[in-house]
Parts: sequence; structure tokens; C-alpha cells
Amino acid sequence: MSAAVPRGRRLPLVLRNPSFGRVWTAQLLTQAAGRMFQVGAVWWLVGFAGGTRRGLESGLFLMVSTLPAVALAPVVARVVARYAHRTVLAVAAAAAGAVAIPAALWAYAGDLPMAAVYAVGLALAACQAVFDPCLTTSVPELVEDADIEAATGFELSTQSLAGLGGGLLGPLLVDAGGLPVVVAVCGSAYLLAALLVASARFRHATEATHATVVADMPAVTDAIAVPAVTDAPQDARDRSTATDPGHDTPPPAPRTLRQVLAGLPFIRRVLLCFAAANLFTTAVYVVMPLYTRGVLHSTGSTVATLEAALGAGTLVGSFTGARVPGRPVAVGSACLAVMAVALGLPGLWAGHATAMGALAVAGWCVGVIGVRFVALFQRLVPTADKPGFFAVMQALLGATFPLSSLLFGALGDHLGARALCLVQGAGLVPVALALWWLAGRARPDAPRTSPGDAATAHLTPAGETS
Repeated sequence: MSAAVPRGRRLPLVLRNPSFGRVWTAQLLTQAAGRMFQVGAVWWLVGFAGGTRRGLESGLFLMVSTLPAVALAPVVARVVARYAHRTVLAVAAAAAGAVAIPAALWAYAGDLPMAAVYAVGLALAACQAVFDPCLTTSVPELVEDADIEAATGFELSTQSLAGLGGGLLGPLLVDAGGLPVVVAVCGSAYLLAALLVASARFRHATEATHATVVADMPAVTDAIAVPAVTDAPQDARDRSTATDPGHDTPPPAPRTLRQVLAGLPFIRRVLLCFAAANLFTTAVYVVMPLYTRGVLHSTGSTVATLEAALGAGTLVGSFTGARVPGRPVAVGSACLAVMAVALGLPGLWAGHATAMGALAVAGWCVGVIGVRFVALFQRLVPTADKPGFFAVMQALLGATFPLSSLLFGALGDHLGARALCLVQGAGLVPVALALWWLAGRARPDAPRTSPGDAATAHLTPAGETS
């Protein structure tokens, strides 16, 4: 009991681990800057620069801004696996700043052409597509094994903090000073993030790998209630020592992205379900400005308020997700069902309060899903495969975002915003049912192992559903 008292009084991870605190702050700055530019530019297109096709133009901009996460996934995986993670993170942030600052000067000097706005959005998204999966992969190099889940919670909360801060400031800055102010603030944030990453200390990759493989396995088996690591076949335990620097056996060669996903069949199905869900959930970033202008007849301050409600809900969900009882897949299917109701509600009862409450609930569901599943993936995915896996995860979850943006943007020129809300809610219902069905089918599945994954192969069938 005496040991529990000091543990309960420990400082938050971002304060007692300065390096992780700097990198987390850098992630907050980059994602807030990217979100600020996206939300600000969309509101600029819908409220000021757009014509009769403002829905299509805003949807096309969001499509361009989300393509890099999908198209660059194989390249990102190779870059993250080959180069030092601190270098990759610092260069990505600095490159984004180098794009945004000249664009801001150009915008101050005169009107920024529409093509240039699209190009800046594309460049910033490309840098963020490198930064995010690299940081996720770097978590074991920044924190001890016992802090991985806490670090994951902070990392996921960054996205909601970015939505809260960037989404709030973007429309307000557009109303106050136009698009040039938004671009200038974004560029400054990216450059500051690059300096913070450069000043952080990362553990050597082999040290982090050895710590994760050796120390993480008991925590995994305790959490998911499957046979202990020592119950694995002897040949599996022998192969699991390949990553131990104390043995002469060389580590297995890196696998291709297709091999990574082929060795994780259940996780692959879960990711496909969430990719389908994103076709309807991410449309909120197109629907929200159209709803503000066409239904609420309001200004950028209302867009900022709705963005803040969504971000605040996601933030609360990120920090409370670990406390929600139930297996991750069961929790995920329930959250998707709640989101279906929340996103469709503003289509039935229009109003500021209805929209804010619905977005806050939807954001909470997103936060809960994120922290439960990413923490599970961190423990179940083999360390050597994490660079490729998290790049693929970003690509799969973002693959429907460009299509969603273009589809709902084009529909926004022909359907009312309230009808778009109902389409969002109705579309999530079959996805929630599919994930619920998958939860019932997962436990009896036979285990499917992948090369070089002996240390975690026996965890697959039951572990992924716990």
C-alpha cells in the first residue's frame, strides 16, 4: 500500500518526461496548425470566396488536403523505418513551415489564387502525413513500457486538442483578418514544432525495441486474459529471442505492407470497418460549414463553436476511453451506433444547441474508439512491423476522407444541410452492425501467425477482442 501513494501523486507524463512533453507539444502545434488552415480555408470558401458551387469547392479542397495520407502511405512507411525518427519529425515540421510562410507573404501582398490555396493545403497535409505515423511509431523510444498507454492517451488527445484549438481559431481568424492571417499563424506553429522536436531526446531504436518485446508481453497477457508468454510453443519462444541484442541470431527482415496486414486478419477487418465509418463521420467537416450558413444563418464564430464542441468531446473521450468497460470491438460498435443517432439528430431538430450537443457526443465516441484501439494495436502489432502498420492504418482510415469530402461537398450543392445530416446518421448504422457481428465472430477464429511474430502470435484470436 505504501508504494501506491507515491504512484498516485506522480506528475503527468508530459511533465515528468521532458522529451515526450516537447514532442507532444510539437504534435499539438502541427495538428492544430493543419486543422486551423483546413477549417479556416473551408469557411473562407463557403462564407467569402465561394460562388454557387461552394459545396463542391470546399469538398474538393478537403479532398486535396486528405489525399497525401492515403497516397504517400508506402513512402511514409519506408521513410519512418529507414531514418531516425527525430530527424523525420523535425524535417516534416520545418518543411511545412517553409511552405506556409512564403504563402502568407504572397497572400498579404495580394489575393492568393485558388490553385495556390489548394497547393498549400496539399503540401501541409503531405508533411502531416509523415509526422503523425512517425510520432506514433516513436512512442516506445520516448517513454518506458509502463507509460505506453498513458503516452497513447496524450498522443490521441492531441488530435482533439488540435480540433479544439485549430478549429476554434481558423474561422475566427478568417472573419478577423482573412486567409493571410491563418496561413501566417500556421507557418509559425510549424517552425516552432520543428525546434521542439530537434531539442528532444529519443532512445536508440534497438533499445526501445528490446524493451517493448521483453517488458510488454506480461502486460499484454494480464490485460487480455490469454495464456502467458511461457505457454507458447518452445520454437516460438526461441524465435522470439531473435530481436534480443544478446543473441547471435539476426533479426528478421522487414516485411512488406501487404505481409503486415495479411498477418493481422482480425485487425485488418476492424480497420476496414472504421474506414467505412469514416466515409460518413468525416463528412462532418463539409456539412458543418454548410449547416452554419444554410440552416443556422450564422458566421464564423458559430463554425468555431461547433468545431470546439467536436474537439472537446473528442478530448474527453480520449482521456476517459480506457475507463469504458467492455472489449474494444464491443465498445467500438456501441460508439458507432451512438454516433449515428448524434450525427442525424441536427437533421431532425435544427438549432445551435442541438448541433453543439450532437457534435460533442460524436466527438466523445471518436475519442473512446481511438484510445481503446490504438492502445491495443500498440501492444499486439510486432515492433518490427509498427512503422508499416501505423502508416497503413493512417492510409486505411483516411482513404475514404477524400471521397467523403468530394461526395458530400457535391451533394451539398443539391441537398440541404439537414438532409446531409440524416445521410450521415443512416450510413453509420450498417457499419455499427457489421462491427458488432465481427465481435461475435472473432473469438472462435483460428490463430493466424505471421513470420517473425512468434512473441505475439498466440495472442491474436482472443486478444484482439478483449
